[in-house]
Amino acid sequence: MLPEKINIANKLFNINDYWNPRIAGQLNGQHVKLVKFKGEFVWHHHEHEDGLFFVLEGKFDMKFRDKTVHLTTNEFLIVASGVEHRPVAKKEVSVMLFEPAGTINTGNTTSGLIRTELENV
Repeated sequence: MLPEKINIANKLFNINDYWNPRIAGQLNGQHVKLVKFKGEFVWHHHEHEDGLFFVLEGKFDMKFRDKTVHLTTNEFLIVASGVEHRPVAKKEVSVMLFEPAGTINTGNTTSGLIRTELENV
């Protein structure tokens, strides 16, 4: 299969909802996902998966039980497996995620926001 370039802005243009990650690419057992956040997500952790949150546009807070990390455009944060966290965005933010394929967005928590079957974007 020949490499195909991805235009992130075009892909994000087609995402019109929140907390619903789409797969933009795959490599080495990892998914590259694009997602928009707005509002508060659920508290959760991932038992076996680390996750990288890269802010493409906007800003959000990653809440932990003992602190809050503020992230803005062109910053990223790696959340280690087992660490409870909750993203919170006052305004719309566009984020790229790097996670092992099969990672469930709500981790150990059952919620109406769970996405088990991800679409490609």
